[in-house]
Amino acid sequence: MSRSEDVKQEVRAFYDSVGWQQIGEGLYQNARYEDLRPVSQEYLHRCHLRVLDHLAPEGRFLLDAGSGPIQYPEYLTYSQGYQRRVCVDISHTALVAARDRIGDHGLYVVADVAHLPLKAASMDGLVSLHTVHHLPAEEHLPAFEGFLRCLKPGARAVIVYSWGSQSSLMKAAQPFIRIMNALAGIYRRLARSHASPTAAIERPTEAAERLIRTAGTFTFKHNYRWMRDNLKDFPGFDIRVWRSVSTSFLRAFIFRPLFGKRLLRLLFALENLAPHVFGRIGQYPMLLFHAGPEAPSTRERSG
Repeated sequence: MSRSEDVKQEVRAFYDSVGWQQIGEGLYQNARYEDLRPVSQEYLHRCHLRVLDHLAPEGRFLLDAGSGPIQYPEYLTYSQGYQRRVCVDISHTALVAARDRIGDHGLYVVADVAHLPLKAASMDGLVSLHTVHHLPAEEHLPAFEGFLRCLKPGARAVIVYSWGSQSSLMKAAQPFIRIMNALAGIYRRLARSHASPTAAIERPTEAAERLIRTAGTFTFKHNYRWMRDNLKDFPGFDIRVWRSVSTSFLRAFIFRPLFGKRLLRLLFALENLAPHVFGRIGQYPMLLFHAGPEAPSTRERSG
């Protein structure tokens, strides 16, 4: 078996046995990569809805490449105007959970997103959320080419990706994140000595803490330059921000007593003012392209 196949078997085994196992209502192991605190929820919700800005509002088939269990409520909105959501995932466990969530609205295919067993020019839209980086490095470009092949003329693709440790914004923030985490640890130790400790620093639930400590599976992230150079000839190719800051940044800097929600509203507004800049330097970009001569109109959403 090749190294590429070994990686895929590892990813499949992880998600079948760990990653898509629920430990609470709608809560999966991969929640370790998200900030589950209430103070961050409005910002995360608005970032999820950015995908809708770049999809046609309706059509026959929306391809969800690497659908997982469609774990967040916002994900459900992407296919509301489509007749069927075509959920493709390497994990059978994921697709069982997706079917429990959307039932007959979905079509379910166990497959490798780098080798989609779908007819060319058959999809009216495509989303792929935090999936491509689980492929071996050499299969990222074939995956994007396969996405393009599946789209009908004019149909749009929205891929949420991660620059990982190559995000220049998060690289700059890393020393400050370490300092804030150290201060937070000191605060929590001192707070335990008080009869009524304040909730100045919000913490995830005990279940979420267990998830955060659980190791994930294989990922590989190309950088901005690789993505720009390899996808530049895709029709309508663009890189915009999905979310500019990492979960570790949110946990280190955003607290309700320190006007956390207001800070995140300001950040969201700045991202909207400079979506290409934050798409380049931030943590999570949206990779956009379409098939054919022109793309259909997309829905407009206010920031």
